[in-house]
Amino acid sequence: MEENLSLKAFVVLMKASKSVTEHVKKDISRYNMKTTDFAVLEALYHKGNLTVKQIAESVLINAGSMTYVIDKLEDKELLERRPCKDDRRAVYIHITDKGKQLMDAIFPKHEAAIEEMFQNITPDEKRTVINILKRIGQSNHD
Repeated sequence: MEENLSLKAFVVLMKASKSVTEHVKKDISRYNMKTTDFAVLEALYHKGNLTVKQIAESVLINAGSMTYVIDKLEDKELLERRPCKDDRRAVYIHITDKGKQLMDAIFPKHEAAIEEMFQNITPDEKRTVINILKRIGQSNHD
């Protein structure tokens, strides 16, 4: 029987995804944070003010859960809601100075943990993986 390479690629991708996810969760837990909290702060830290919808799309969390996460981070004074000057219906989520200081302290360590995961992969291999995964992701938008 001929080996089904698509199925094998799928299984390997799923196992790799699970491994990477577990590694990231473990790393983020060192900072007494949940993965969703970190993901929201990281999006704001790197992209600036975003709407709830933009954050949800960026970090792949549904908008219903997003309100809860934002409320908790706002209670900790790590972010705040700001009304949009041009559209009174829109609210931007803004990372506070306290949130920036926290991310300034922990993001370099998190980035180093990610680098460690990919330490045995050459830059060319990383580019190849990125291109392949993008193609897989784009091919499934029916």
